Amino acid sequence: MEESTPRIEQQDTADGRVLLVRGAWTAADLTGQAAWEALTAQLQGLRGKASASRWNLEPLEKFDYLGAQVLWNHWGRAWPAEVQMAPSQRAVLETVAKFTCSPPKARKPDWTEPLIVLGHRVFSQADQARGMLRLIGQLLLDIIRLIRHPQQGPWRDLSGHLYHIGATALPITALVGFLIGVVLAYLISQQLRQFGADAFIVNILGISLIRELGPVLAAILIAGRSGSAITAQIGVMRVTEELDAMRVMGIARGFRLVMPRALALALVMPLISVWTTLAALLGGMLAANISMGVSPSFFINTLPAAVDVSNLTLATGKSVVFGLLIALVGCHYGLRVKPNTESLGQGTTASVVTSITVVILVDALFAVLFKSVGI
Repeated sequence: MEESTPRIEQQDTADGRVLLVRGAWTAADLTGQAAWEALTAQLQGLRGKASASRWNLEPLEKFDYLGAQVLWNHWGRAWPAEVQMAPSQRAVLETVAKFTCSPPKARKPDWTEPLIVLGHRVFSQADQARGMLRLIGQLLLDIIRLIRHPQQGPWRDLSGHLYHIGATALPITALVGFLIGVVLAYLISQQLRQFGADAFIVNILGISLIRELGPVLAAILIAGRSGSAITAQIGVMRVTEELDAMRVMGIARGFRLVMPRALALALVMPLISVWTTLAALLGGMLAANISMGVSPSFFINTLPAAVDVSNLTLATGKSVVFGLLIALVGCHYGLRVKPNTESLGQGTTASVVTSITVVILVDALFAVLFKSVGI
């Protein structure tokens, strides 16, 4: 075992000191932790003497390209002044010397680097905005085409999306809405009880759930559930080259892919919003009854007087906009997916994040523009 250990021995001769390379310098022998640590320590002790020393590789038992690479790196990637070796060993070393390249030097960042990065991001966002604007314009043209020729409309696709986006989302939206209503009612009750204003829980729950939380919560759930599904579906069509096949066959992608999903989400989002709001109000009503003794009959009778109908109208209008935006963002990122699985995952993630961000931004815009409605 000692004979095959990779090592370097020093031998003094009449002509000077000779470094003898012994053992087995192969991948199997060099990858052992103990042997590698011992050889590394020995090479570090000989650093600076490689080019000025005489080397003899003939005592080597085994020699492969990994051993030659270690030895070549120790020599500073240059031949020593004098080296003695077999022809086969020289061939291996010459191959390693031919294909070994130095890593590129790290470029020092200058003052223009932040500007370049900022420019890339600005142009990337501008390209995203241009693509979204083009998608909106194409959707308007497709809707005009559908109005002119309703018999050519993709009605089966539309009905399928209505079912998958709307009907299958009812359980999860109802559950989340109910739990949000319970949590919100318990938190509000703890504050109102301090001032003896138990009856005002109906006003707070009604305004917050009907006007804001219900539509936003439903939109966020749909963005994470259906927005990602839209991006994944269209992205898979890109990976499997179905989009290219549609273009070759002359099938308009906007008319068959984007418009049915946009219309389906625009139609179904107000219904899901109302459904989520009702579930949240039910949870808040039960929590108010348990924590504050507010009876369900009092809650139901007081709610119409506490919340104006215009709040529900505003919430419904917001939901339509939310649905259109979620569908457009999902289709936008789906159509921009490159034909590889990595891009598909990145596009789906970006679609969900962008959809939720857009929903919150548009909701804030509605809150500012319609701040006097229903108050």
